[in-house]
Amino acid sequence: MLDTKPGALDLRHPFNPIRAIIRYGVAWTLVVFVPLVTYDTLETVEAFTDPVMVRTAIAASIALLSGLFLVGRVLNLPGTRGTVHGVPIMLLAFGLAALVLFAFRIEYSRLFLLYSTITGTFFAMRLRWIDRDLVAQTFHVVPFGKANRMQEVAKFPTQMMTAPVIPEGSRVSIVADFRADLSDEWERLLANASLSGVPVYHYKQLLESITGQVKIEHLSENSFGSLIPNQSYTPIKRLIDVVGSIIAIVLTLPVMLALMLMIWLEDRQSPFFVQTRTGHGGRPFRMYKFRSMTSRPPARGDAARDDAITKDDDKRITRIGRVIRKIRFDELPQLFNVLKGEMSLIGPRPEANQLAEWYEEHLAFYSYRNIVKPGLTGWAQVNQGHVATLEDIDIKLQYDFYYIKYFSFWLDVLIVMRTIHTVVTGFGSK
Repeated sequence: MLDTKPGALDLRHPFNPIRAIIRYGVAWTLVVFVPLVTYDTLETVEAFTDPVMVRTAIAASIALLSGLFLVGRVLNLPGTRGTVHGVPIMLLAFGLAALVLFAFRIEYSRLFLLYSTITGTFFAMRLRWIDRDLVAQTFHVVPFGKANRMQEVAKFPTQMMTAPVIPEGSRVSIVADFRADLSDEWERLLANASLSGVPVYHYKQLLESITGQVKIEHLSENSFGSLIPNQSYTPIKRLIDVVGSIIAIVLTLPVMLALMLMIWLEDRQSPFFVQTRTGHGGRPFRMYKFRSMTSRPPARGDAARDDAITKDDDKRITRIGRVIRKIRFDELPQLFNVLKGEMSLIGPRPEANQLAEWYEEHLAFYSYRNIVKPGLTGWAQVNQGHVATLEDIDIKLQYDFYYIKYFSFWLDVLIVMRTIHTVVTGFGSK
């Protein structure tokens, strides 16, 4: 039986070094070489020998190439677009280059670097997470097992196969359920298609790469054949958490002090909300938030579960609370949870214990999300937002499982980009 390799499915064409060299070459020519030639042609300065211009060209080249590399890795993840996710990365790359030049007092051409930033960012905008011709092609589905789930994906062209014959055409792909009990004729079709250079996808990996969700049906379903996510990234992630939380605390401390005063002045109650939640490995911890609701005595039983659910236009939300919930500033005190090692900057959001117990009773494998540290923001939050019903929680759980399965630096970078969009737009808040 055929099988798939672990890791996120790359829907692009196979890596072609010639194409990569051409793409990077075109970008470097537009961003760095063209302004050098322009300066030299106008005879304003001998651009190719002037130390200032050469230093600027080197800084722009490093920013461009590192930015394109990061953008390329992030745009391989589900639902990404150059305009939304590539632009911030490219701006950050050139911003860091300018910061280094300024910090070390290296003289450079501001106009040259500004042009390079604008041109490099525009180039990133034109990139897509998936080739246009791939979207235009039709995926031929082997009609056995669960492969027919591909037809449920909106705006994704599929056609059910009726015979074990390789479809005609220059841009064809086949989707099959590799775990289905296929006859020898259909097994032979998949083998011959692969030998002929026709892409053959396992339906489940294709669904994961398109939707960004992982539906676990068996506990053994993990990228590494193990229940433990990518351990090589864990120490790096902890270092990022410590450095990132310290920087964020320093930068947001004035905002947090102002919010503390504003919340206290509104009703003369404590500005903080502290609640025990389930963390990494199922261990409880005390999570900090800015209080966004009116103070109330703790409920018990089913009332406690209902009390933990935030409803649309919830009357318990204060005036200040409605604002800080929309822009997620009520979560800022959790930076101290991150610094203490109880949370991460990125991971599945920790639920109130009353809700977590309820979800575990009705949703299989719910507790598996605790295999990684809970986070300030996560893959489910930037894709789905706030939810309350069991049906929505099941979808949210699939997003959490996707994060665990493809646990990596690149996915975290994408979540940071989307979190910025979430904060600006208020997506998914209640």
